[in-house]
Amino acid sequence: MTIDHIGIAVQNLEEGIRHWREFFGYVQVSPIVFNSRQQTKVVFLAKPDSITIKLIEPSSTASPVAGFSRRGGGLHHLCFRCEQLDAAIPQLKRCGARFLVPPEPGEAFCGNRIAFFLAPGNLNIELIDTEEKHLLAESSQER
Repeated sequence: MTIDHIGIAVQNLEEGIRHWREFFGYVQVSPIVFNSRQQTKVVFLAKPDSITIKLIEPSSTASPVAGFSRRGGGLHHLCFRCEQLDAAIPQLKRCGARFLVPPEPGEAFCGNRIAFFLAPGNLNIELIDTEEKHLLAESSQER
């Protein structure tokens, strides 16, 4: 497994995008995507020779990240990409991780399945087995 991206909860995506651009030189590489299951809006940011960042804004008070975001947000999860989701799940469970969200289609990943786990040490992990993301046309040509 390799780290695909770092998820950061924010109160406002536009402010988060501006912050990451001004502070760290990241640029938006995806449209803002609505995640209907998690009631969030997400966007991917990137810069050369660095890890991808996914900003997450709750779109309703029912979102699992709403309370966390209200308290200021911050590091929400690490996303690991594996060869095959169904093969990696038992491995994570054997290591003590428990499901937060069983595999389901991820809108930001073009419908490919994602899963969330809580690992020992209170680490929130997203698991994917795809490199496919909703990217802006000009950014996907550069990457």
